[in-house]
Amino acid sequence: MSTQLLYGLHAVETLLKQSPQSIIRLSVQPQPNARLKKLSAQANALGVRCEEHGFKQQVARLPKDAVHQGVVAEVVAKTPLSPKQWLAQLEGLIEQGKAPLVVFLDEVQDPHNLGAILRTADACGVMSVVIPKHQSVGLNATVRKVASGAAESVDLVVVPNLARAIGDAQKRGLWVTGLAGETSQTLYDQSLTGPTGLVMGAEGKGLRKGVREQCDFLAAIPMAGVVDSLNVSVATGVALYEAIRQRCMSSSSTT
Repeated sequence: MSTQLLYGLHAVETLLKQSPQSIIRLSVQPQPNARLKKLSAQANALGVRCEEHGFKQQVARLPKDAVHQGVVAEVVAKTPLSPKQWLAQLEGLIEQGKAPLVVFLDEVQDPHNLGAILRTADACGVMSVVIPKHQSVGLNATVRKVASGAAESVDLVVVPNLARAIGDAQKRGLWVTGLAGETSQTLYDQSLTGPTGLVMGAEGKGLRKGVREQCDFLAAIPMAGVVDSLNVSVATGVALYEAIRQRCMSSSSTT
């Protein structure tokens, strides 16, 4: 059985609420504060093994810059959806007349960005986040910490080739918009009310040529200041909430 570490009070508290059965062992610092004592009591009530000895050994396994806040959980590693499973789910939703939202990330490598994107994706009801197998950060401890529980609720799909995966999704009815600064079409001109895929480029590099060419549309986020781009997690949030805004407007106009 493959395991991972999750750390930080909010992340562990959320996991206890959502998926306590996935926790193998919970380690808290000796002489815990009131919040840690409450967390330990909740864990014990749920039958989750909680201990103070061995805490330092677990902390030693974390990234050097990890802010653990006195708690580390060893959890069963989440198994990503296979591309085949993901496409079957996507096709099923579209056949039912639904309008799923999918986020494609083109070689995003910063775990803080992926974690923040998963958190926003959860808030926006995103079906799945799709990443390429190579040159991308995976679901590690830092990602899960930043995601604050969203790593458990949003499906992360790892594909061998992102452009090909976008093409496979398009064949099943997904309309795909790539975010790129070099187009006069803005995000606010683009219809995002149907089955929608949003493709976000890597930090600094943007969309690769093959991925850009696979998109049905390209759209830019208007920039009024001196900077020419946003952090990828911020840009993803802007794009997703524009999709939510359009869908809310469309829903209200039909009622």
